[in-house]
Amino acid sequence: MRIALFITCVNDTLFPDTGRAVVRLLERLGHEVVFPADQTCCGQMHYNTGYRRPAAKLAVRFAKTFGNADAVVVPSASCAAMVRDNYPKLGGNGSRLSRKMAQLGPRVYDLTEFLVDVLEVTDVGAYFPHKVVYHPTCHGLRFLGLGDRPYRLLRAVRGLELLELPGAAECCGFGGTFSVKNGDVSAAMGFDKARHAVGTGAEFLCAVDNSCLMHIGGTLSRQRSGMRIAHIAEILASTEKEYAHA
Repeated sequence: MRIALFITCVNDTLFPDTGRAVVRLLERLGHEVVFPADQTCCGQMHYNTGYRRPAAKLAVRFAKTFGNADAVVVPSASCAAMVRDNYPKLGGNGSRLSRKMAQLGPRVYDLTEFLVDVLEVTDVGAYFPHKVVYHPTCHGLRFLGLGDRPYRLLRAVRGLELLELPGAAECCGFGGTFSVKNGDVSAAMGFDKARHAVGTGAEFLCAVDNSCLMHIGGTLSRQRSGMRIAHIAEILASTEKEYAHA
């Protein structure tokens, strides 16, 4: 299958290793990955702060850039949710954008959805000999309904011990612009999430959204907790061969 990677702004600028991990993983599974160079921001920040017209322009650009893709894989549940749930609203009923997204939207996937639902695989041949807790981010949990897909993928990773995160379904407090507008509340929520994660004794906290991991990871770093963060793609892309040569 020929898969188009929508890297997203946060990953492209701050977490490029996540994009590389997605490519390694999908190519290891026998698929071709392409990176459309005309891609840009999904417009979620604009949409959430009321700038609907700029967001609509970005939605149109996305539809044009990825319109011919067999599948679009997004290593960010929040950006995937923006495309699938909000793009049709930007165009309005019967608009050209809404018609395009009616066709393209079902082909846009969070990475874990794509692996489990489309490729029908949970054991991707990964090896990660660490204790891990998984944080189900709000967009993945509530908008995309990822359910147990990330857990199934993590449980199939050789060497990985998956621990239970108390209060897993609670928001970490990032919420994009929420963390800017409500800084004190956001920081308190992040502290609670970090406290729960550290209490498990895990070495790594993972999620499907680097934006949330960045928020929680900042708290973990300031606390000198020693816990590290990792996008689920980086764990799934890891192999025993890589550890042997580390």
